[in-house]
Amino acid sequence: MSARLRAFALTSFAALAFTACSDDSPTTPTTPTTPANGTLAITVSGLPAGVNAAVTVTGPNSFSQAATATTSITAAPGSYSVAAAQVISNNVRYNATVTGSPATVTSSTTTTVTVAYSVTANPTVVLTGSIAANRTMTPDTNYVLRGFVYVNSGATLTINAGTRIVGDTTALGSALFVLRGARIVANGTAAAPVVFTSQRSAGNRSPGDWGGLIIVGNARANRTGNVIVEGSNGSVLGADPNGIVYTGGTVDSDNSGTLRYVRVEFAGYATLTDAELNSFTFAAVGSGTTVEYVQALAGLDDHFEWFGGAVDGKYLVSYEAGDDHFDGSEGYRGRNQFLIGLQTTFLTPRAGAGAVSTDPQGLEIDGCNGGGCVAPSGANAQSAGRDDGLWNMNVFANFTLVGTPAGVTVPGSGGVGAVLRRGTGGYYINGVVARWPRGGISLRDSTTNNRFQVDSLIARNIYFAENGGTDGGFDATGTNFGQASAFAARNSNIVVGTGVTATSLFTALPATPTNGASLDWSPAANSPIATGGLAAFTADPRIAARVGTFITPTAYRGAAAPGGTKWWEGWTSYARN
Repeated sequence: MSARLRAFALTSFAALAFTACSDDSPTTPTTPTTPANGTLAITVSGLPAGVNAAVTVTGPNSFSQAATATTSITAAPGSYSVAAAQVISNNVRYNATVTGSPATVTSSTTTTVTVAYSVTANPTVVLTGSIAANRTMTPDTNYVLRGFVYVNSGATLTINAGTRIVGDTTALGSALFVLRGARIVANGTAAAPVVFTSQRSAGNRSPGDWGGLIIVGNARANRTGNVIVEGSNGSVLGADPNGIVYTGGTVDSDNSGTLRYVRVEFAGYATLTDAELNSFTFAAVGSGTTVEYVQALAGLDDHFEWFGGAVDGKYLVSYEAGDDHFDGSEGYRGRNQFLIGLQTTFLTPRAGAGAVSTDPQGLEIDGCNGGGCVAPSGANAQSAGRDDGLWNMNVFANFTLVGTPAGVTVPGSGGVGAVLRRGTGGYYINGVVARWPRGGISLRDSTTNNRFQVDSLIARNIYFAENGGTDGGFDATGTNFGQASAFAARNSNIVVGTGVTATSLFTALPATPTNGASLDWSPAANSPIATGGLAAFTADPRIAARVGTFITPTAYRGAAAPGGTKWWEGWTSYARN
């Protein structure tokens, strides 16, 4: 045996000998010790009360847990990541700064991660030119209209509740046009209306800061030829020099979308002389369109103007108009119920935007005027549309129109509650006309008087209080055609409240309203407008046929029911600048 083999053998024997001599009792296996859990404390700050955070914690073994507020999480030892997503509440964005992540959790100890939210600016999107495809606007983004912006035919612009759109005050006359064949779907809520307003800050705004909202439909009007929307060809960024045509439509049931809980503020702009943009312009808009709970305030020109068309509306509010509160013409055949128009002063427009009208009224309703008013057989051109059923035949029911108090200077030809002229017809039912310094109602010409005499112009159950004019609010004998005797002969039931003030009619009519809750248009206790309404239409088949089921008869007069819902509260504004 070699020396190397002898050494290996001796070593092996020694090992065996050692084994044989060792303790041969059984060995007890050792159980591993599990480390105790620790605590991961998440502290959240900076969010308004009641608003949930958006925190996610991830860690070993696919651990994941959400945290919506300050909380403590029991966790196995290891490394944990804490992330916080952006939170949007009441249209305000909150971004979070996370301190202490990733966090190492150890046994039986507490590790703290802080999540501090703070307000961050919403992104701003500037809109110019055309919107050619469907688009949605959301309240977490600031939108600026720069120049004339057009929603093209075939596209739908959806505007979610709470969204705010401003007109660029550096591009005078900036406005939104919803063209024929396009739609706008602006569905606000009482708590979160959709607001179109000035780009300027509160306290620095003026009528005429931007153009307004113009909707063009495919319904009929009574003017022939290519008649364009007033001001649409003005010298405004993006304007079409040929203007936007609204005549020639054929579909009275056309649908241009929905306006619900929408405000238009500080709009109106005179792009040319006698060519003004309005707060709301409805040009040949069809009856398939929904308009309800909408307000115009502090506009330079008319607040609501309808050129032809058949769109209906409910719950319309106008405050501090630069021209007329409600203006219909050119074969407008829509029906409107529950309207409020309040004028307490005349605001100064933005320099360079235009001037306050010389004849601002509550209602100003025309048959037809201007080029394209073609005289039908045996009639004046102002009665255009007679032969094809396109007289101006709008319906206004349950309207409350209150003019300026004593001491306010009214432009020379203005200050009348309702001016009916240029061959118009129409039905005016269950209204209140109060505090108009030059009169409650005026029929301006023989063509309008013709409609009045043949009962295509009907006034019923209206209450007058504190109006100027003759006999408590009518045309003087020998001027125009709206004398008190003429209305009495047509069984109009227009009641003049002798010695009754405008403020006494309502539960609350402050000199300067501050919000919807400061006004209460409900009839005051024992108010004469709590009764006297035309409570049924069945007695007059002409009215019944014209109003259909859209207009509801009421036993009261004016825009609000005694003890009823204060439908203007929560979403209307009464700012002046």
